[in-house]
Amino acid sequence: TSDLVTEAMVKSMADNEQGFTGIFLMYESKARGSKSQIRQLAGMRGLLAKPSGDIIESPITSNFREGLTVVEYFISSHGARKGLADTALKTADAGYLTRRLVDVAQDVTIEEIDCGTINGIWMEPLVEGAEVIAPLNERIVGRYVLEDLYIDNQEEPVVRADEEITEEIAQKILDAGLPGVTVRSVLTCQSKKGICAMCYGRNLATGKLVELGEAVGIIAAQSIGEPGTQLTMRTFHIGGAASRQVENPDIKSNEAGVTEFRNVRFAKNREGNVVSVNRGGEIAVLNSDGKEIQRVALAPGCTLHCQHGEKVSKGQVLFQRDPYNVNIVAEKDGVIRLEGMVQGVTVRQEVNNDTGLEELVVTEHKHDLHPQITIVGDGDEVLAFTTIAADTHVLVKEGDHVLAGDLLAKTPRQFSKTKDITGGLPRVAELFEARQPKQPAIISHIDGIVELVSTTKGVRKVRVVPPQGKEREYSIPPGKHLNFHTGDRIYAGQRITDGPVIPQDILEVLGEDSLRRYLLDEVQQVYRLQGVRTHDKHIEIIIRQMLRKVRIKADPGDTPFLAHEEVDKIRFSEVNEETQRGDGRPAEAEPILQGITKAALSTNSFVAAASFQQTTRVLTDAAISGKSDHLEGLKENVIIGHLIPAGTGSPHYQNSRPQLPMEDLEEHLAIGGDEVEEALDMPGEETG
Repeated sequence: TSDLVTEAMVKSMADNEQGFTGIFLMYESKARGSKSQIRQLAGMRGLLAKPSGDIIESPITSNFREGLTVVEYFISSHGARKGLADTALKTADAGYLTRRLVDVAQDVTIEEIDCGTINGIWMEPLVEGAEVIAPLNERIVGRYVLEDLYIDNQEEPVVRADEEITEEIAQKILDAGLPGVTVRSVLTCQSKKGICAMCYGRNLATGKLVELGEAVGIIAAQSIGEPGTQLTMRTFHIGGAASRQVENPDIKSNEAGVTEFRNVRFAKNREGNVVSVNRGGEIAVLNSDGKEIQRVALAPGCTLHCQHGEKVSKGQVLFQRDPYNVNIVAEKDGVIRLEGMVQGVTVRQEVNNDTGLEELVVTEHKHDLHPQITIVGDGDEVLAFTTIAADTHVLVKEGDHVLAGDLLAKTPRQFSKTKDITGGLPRVAELFEARQPKQPAIISHIDGIVELVSTTKGVRKVRVVPPQGKEREYSIPPGKHLNFHTGDRIYAGQRITDGPVIPQDILEVLGEDSLRRYLLDEVQQVYRLQGVRTHDKHIEIIIRQMLRKVRIKADPGDTPFLAHEEVDKIRFSEVNEETQRGDGRPAEAEPILQGITKAALSTNSFVAAASFQQTTRVLTDAAISGKSDHLEGLKENVIIGHLIPAGTGSPHYQNSRPQLPMEDLEEHLAIGGDEVEEALDMPGEETG
């Protein structure tokens, strides 16, 4: 309702005196204030959140102009106090994050114009559900393409390899409906030191190609760290007004094309609707060339409005989902048996406010019981069963007869907790530190078919059986909810249980590219949620620093490396090339992910590492192994008191010679030719 009030209010403000009122002008010109702040001034304050994150039931119907009642004022004070307390605590966190980021990326500068790499990254629009969060043109502007790009079978490419994508070209690419573009990126740059200008692309401050010697690492660190302090204040700006996104139940086709069902099982339920019954299904839309232009995951209980191989138009509804609940539906016809459901232990009775009917709700418990719904056929043979997570509302009773596609249970999605940035900053820090998240998901290492094996002492075992090769078994801890059932198809990297994924698992199972994409999207998601726009390339620089080492495998070949040693990627490839030139066996290595603190401490310069953290340890290590520091980064030069090797202090400018032709030089200096030669060759006379 408060959103409807807001819409009506903004409309009436625009009509009032043709929108020539102080507040509306401020809002319209984007000088100050957001829609939510204006709503609190002139509309209604709406629902507020308690410090714990729960929403307070009674909304505040008055606004600041009318003034609040005593009770409303008291409720408001929750939000205000929380805002102030959060700000004080979080400023320190944000500052520390910025410091770690600066330390890990301080030596990244632009060292050459073109590194000549043949690798790039695939850029596509960022989509969440059916909503496009970041369109393709926004993500690729100012980047350089990897190879010639053709649109609609044209003779000439719209942009050639190693050329910049300008705003006009990006718009053309978007209009042509290309699914994505391969662009150059700092993640794949092969410069020996620093990175190259073409992989970095446009300098966002000048709008031109970035110059040699630009300290892009520090710019990146500050661009990510600075919103951190804003993120901290975020709770403060809205004063605890609870904002909840209302999801759209209809999933529509973005473009015209032909549908393709992948791993979708469906059935007709009592109402005569065609409903999906399994997890892990997908509907893809293919264009006339058979290229995938859209892919949507299909949860159980979605009502299908299209068939496999059907032609769909743009904006046609593919299926309807329940945006507020995760549904569990019957896969087969049969009779219900409820197992592991003990009143007061694993389940409790609750009256549903909407329907007035009693429902069983599964509770969290420590017992050796696994609530599940089993569907049995004639002769008590088990046709299908599904395990049930905590907070699930069971909608069927023991002995009910169900048809395939009928709703058995539903779990409400967690919407009501307001997304506070407390989830934001620590989440960004957790990603950059590559920490293991709490209660992580278990992911499958191989493609195959899921089998539920056995339950011993509360631990369930799941086996993934591939078409050929060795099967893998996973132990599922008690209380974890399974995303797959027996007979479902699973792909490598998919989550078997709920929870956040461990980044190291992604690296191991899906490789470096998937990990980079995962980290980039996860960090961006936190910032976008707060309405902060940070360019991808800043985050890419940090991720590059996190992935700059490899670990030597058990056999180092004929190289001087030790087994399991962690070495720089560039040094690794140089030593391997040298060994192969001498007909030796090269070493093998696997990429490793380091957190930013660890990456900053394991840099080549011990002076920079010592000035960051654990000074005594870094210095004793350096002394024992007799390290030397070549003072190549910025930090070590600041400490020693040298000119920093960035900007005009960069070696490119320090050792430069005049580039003017001889005749012009003679005119400038007004001296004869021989004298010019002498003047240029004189030692110590280099022009800086």
